[in-house]
Amino acid sequence: MAKIRHIALTTENPAKAAAFYEKAFGMEIIRKSDNGAVFLSDGYINLAILNWKTEKDADVGPNGANYNGIHHIGFQVDDLDEAIDNLEGADGKQLSTREGLDPAMAATGPRNFEMKWAGPDDVVIDISHTGWTTSA
Repeated sequence: MAKIRHIALTTENPAKAAAFYEKAFGMEIIRKSDNGAVFLSDGYINLAILNWKTEKDADVGPNGANYNGIHHIGFQVDDLDEAIDNLEGADGKQLSTREGLDPAMAATGPRNFEMKWAGPDDVVIDISHTGWTTSA
């Protein structure tokens, strides 16, 4: 069974939102990206606080650009091929390619490797066989 290991929010001010989750819930900041995104964790779930999406992003999502709120969820899967087959069988819509999603790449840095899909209501779903960082 796939497990939810990642939730992403989009906001105009990722640093401000991250400070809220850190202070209110004791979440730990585990990484900050050059583009302003902040990644936190409770030790189990990776919470990404991302900048607003734009119309240019393949995963802009059903709420459109400049949306504040939950943008997508991520499932860690044991077998990427099986997950792809299951998503295709459930009429999922592929938003990004599988290119570069080699499990050996996970050892090269702190980033996970994920594919982006959409469900029946265009809600964005990530699938990853390498998972998301949950500690600093």
